[in-house]
Amino acid sequence: MHILLVSATPFEIAPLQSWLSNRFQSKAENVYQKDSLTVTIQVTGVGMTATAFQLGWLLAREKPDWVINAGIAGAYQEDLPIGSVVQVTEERFGDLGVEEADGSFTDVTEMGLWPHGVLLNPHPPLPSMPVCKGLTVNKVHGSQQSIAQILSKYPDAQVESMEGAAFFYSCLAAGVPFAEIRSVSNRVEPRNREAWNLPLAIQQLNQLLIEVLEAIPQ
Repeated sequence: MHILLVSATPFEIAPLQSWLSNRFQSKAENVYQKDSLTVTIQVTGVGMTATAFQLGWLLAREKPDWVINAGIAGAYQEDLPIGSVVQVTEERFGDLGVEEADGSFTDVTEMGLWPHGVLLNPHPPLPSMPVCKGLTVNKVHGSQQSIAQILSKYPDAQVESMEGAAFFYSCLAAGVPFAEIRSVSNRVEPRNREAWNLPLAIQQLNQLLIEVLEAIPQ
């Protein structure tokens, strides 16, 4: 089995890469193999454009058996504590559209310019992991006014990232199985970096990723 694991930044998956370096054979830069399992790490860069380009380039060259997007996220919902790890099974572009004269937002689906209001992962979710709905944005929300506005538009949104919908779109277009795994590092609230817990979120994310790889038959 060949797994392509993508992340926006190297620090989000640094513990996993260290684990792979210690337990797998390095076949090439960022490519690790153990028995029949090959794991390729790709750091895409932050945001939708970098994610879509990197995945488009990679998936045009080869089709892995499974693609995993791993990273941190902000949580809209109180029932997702910081450090919790979830699988995002639905994604939506949160700010692709137009601002109307009255300040309201009309997305491209409502304009009739985009057929995919919600992007769905058609593959069964991983067991023993909460599933949730993602919203992907170019600008993370950091004021009470903008948070209230986006939640009034998309009240079902549970986590926010800057890459998820682009990852979904790329994998769906390429026809490859995929999963998006996110660990909550912060609440989506008026911006307060002191309330974030990146070390915990990264620790929990990477522990889960290791468990997923260990469960794959060698």
